Amino acid sequence: MPPTHTIIQVAVPVPLRQHFDYKPPANLALPGLGCRVRVPFGRRQLVGVVVGVSNSTAVGPDRLKSIIEVIDTLPVLNDTMLGLLRWASGYYQFPLGEVIQAALPVALRRGAGTKVSGPLIWSSNPEIGLNELEALGRAPLQRKILQALLHSDKGLDSAELKSISSGWRSATAALERKGWVSSTEQACLQKVTTAPDTPPAPSEHQRQASTTITERLGQYGCFLLHGVTGSGKTEVYLRVISEVLQRGQQALVLVPEIGLTPQLVDRFRRRFAVPIAVLHSGLSDQERLCAWLMAAAGDAPLVLGTRSAVFTPLARPGVIIVDEEHDGSFKQQEGFRYHARDLAVVRAHREQIPIVLGSATPSLESLHNSQRQRFQLLPLPQRAGNAQLPQVHLLDLRGLPMEEGISHPLKKALAGCLERGEQSLLFLNRRGFAPVLMCYDCGWLAPCGRCDAKLTLHKARGRLRCHHCGSDTPLISHCGGCASKNLHPIGEGTQRLEDALAARFPHARILRVDRDSTSGKGSLEEILRRIHNGEADILIGTQMLSKGHDFPNVTLVGVINADQGLYGLDFRAGEHLFQRIMQVAGRAGRGDKPGQVLIQTYHPDSPYLQALKNHDYAAFAQFALHERQQTELAPYSHLVLLRAESPRSHAPLNFLHAAQQCAGKLLDQTPLPVQVMTAVASPMERRAGRYRAQLLIQSSHRSALQQFLNELLPDLEKLHLSRSVRWSVDVDPMDMF
Repeated sequence: MPPTHTIIQVAVPVPLRQHFDYKPPANLALPGLGCRVRVPFGRRQLVGVVVGVSNSTAVGPDRLKSIIEVIDTLPVLNDTMLGLLRWASGYYQFPLGEVIQAALPVALRRGAGTKVSGPLIWSSNPEIGLNELEALGRAPLQRKILQALLHSDKGLDSAELKSISSGWRSATAALERKGWVSSTEQACLQKVTTAPDTPPAPSEHQRQASTTITERLGQYGCFLLHGVTGSGKTEVYLRVISEVLQRGQQALVLVPEIGLTPQLVDRFRRRFAVPIAVLHSGLSDQERLCAWLMAAAGDAPLVLGTRSAVFTPLARPGVIIVDEEHDGSFKQQEGFRYHARDLAVVRAHREQIPIVLGSATPSLESLHNSQRQRFQLLPLPQRAGNAQLPQVHLLDLRGLPMEEGISHPLKKALAGCLERGEQSLLFLNRRGFAPVLMCYDCGWLAPCGRCDAKLTLHKARGRLRCHHCGSDTPLISHCGGCASKNLHPIGEGTQRLEDALAARFPHARILRVDRDSTSGKGSLEEILRRIHNGEADILIGTQMLSKGHDFPNVTLVGVINADQGLYGLDFRAGEHLFQRIMQVAGRAGRGDKPGQVLIQTYHPDSPYLQALKNHDYAAFAQFALHERQQTELAPYSHLVLLRAESPRSHAPLNFLHAAQQCAGKLLDQTPLPVQVMTAVASPMERRAGRYRAQLLIQSSHRSALQQFLNELLPDLEKLHLSRSVRWSVDVDPMDMF
């Protein structure tokens, strides 16, 4: 088409790998790059982001539509962030419009304004009491809300009121009209402390590490901070951040889990007298928007968040820190399947700032990068202060009697801790009461009706749940195979372990920390407070307790089932096992008291467990990397997983077999160093009522693999079979299931 007037190129949140052309809005200023606009799209109106301007278009004049509304006068995404998102769209093979949508807070995706305002908090007025409650006899919802507000010191936000009732708004409005309840705008940033703590004297290794990093401020450098558990990695972070703040710049800190956020926020607040923006999935939309905007404006010098915080714009970026860089939580497993750690490295390079990757058990990919001089390794080989690494003992279960999953040596060690007034931590990465419910007469196991998995017994609630799809049914009394009543729980979960310990140590204060016990807002913070205040003797937890927490009075860690996942189907199973157990073992002996770790296993000769026993990460890494090199797996090759799923059992494999044929023809025409494996059913073929299959593609050359994908994916989109399945591309997959 010949040149025409200015054409605005807009990325909209649809699953199409292209931008869309629009005419400028009539009588309005042209929107700049990175600004949001409202556009017609079919019968809908969508909020998109301007990604380019052109003088020509392939769209016919009669089909070219106009922008309806320019939402922003200033870009919500600057050139650097827009460039990063373009790169991520290309690398992870995901539509740019949906990548941009994932990077923006929900409120901005919906077209909300960019005015910074904190969330509303409702509270009861001081003079309100029991008389007013009694007067609400005929308004039960108002009474319920007022009662909740009277019992809350800090007031309740919209999410907490919604948990009381979905009709909270009208009831709260009625209470406000009576003058019994009022709302105030809460500050969206963490409060500024007025008396920062005095920094402790660093160890020589801490000083060397922080100096090496700060010397590179103002330029790119990737540092792998490998410190044993308790070595003071956080102190290195704090010293680097201090220098960044003194230069008037901002620091972005990424953590893998929400559970680590309160602890780090507390450390930061006690150290720095600056506002802190916190971003994670537990916030309301308004809270998240407020923190995001304050960071983008430069009003929050310190930004702390989980995975998606990697997309937070910074006005004056100074450093990026990724804590527990090995953690799989940094990988998004649905939709836009990015890895926040890897994106953070790319972002730091584009921003020309240093990035610090910290871990006691670095991922093999990061370690390999340090061996190839892409990352600079900074070791912290000793624990901070006088703390010593705990003694690790492997308990060979082949010769030990067990009772409810606990061996006699572990029970004896628990009793000793109780006598000395010390805390113990038992690690079992399996929540619920028991993983299966079995019939002793015919061997039937209670199945999930939607997955190729068994239901987990949650005894306290009298429910059977699937931990894969979330199916939830009442506890049954008869066998589904032979109708017998001889049903029994098999195996141990955290709830069963809690019951067993309560019976064995009736006077012990036991706290269970898993997804079930921490589902309420603020529940995890309350549990951690009780642990630190000495209000618990025995802690029982899943991997939620294994990451980054500092419990000075914990002197014993018991690993109930170390073999779980040791020989899993995923090639990373051994690496994940080592990292998980070494992390949880590191909770012992972090204070002045010596610690010990007891690991229950049927395979004490495993090289992974032997390395754990000796605190020998180097031996583990050498063994694991050699194994990966021999099998040509990551980090010695680059992987892509094509996934397909459908309610129809044969559709996913049929599509992937067609994809395999397309890939073969493409390689015949354009030979590339790329291997295409055979399409197979996923290890768990049926999940949440859908059948699943996968096709693995790998290459030792990342550029060749990307070139291959760029040519293959358009062909797959044209396949007739692609319409019968939901399919996706996972570049650098972390989960092979």
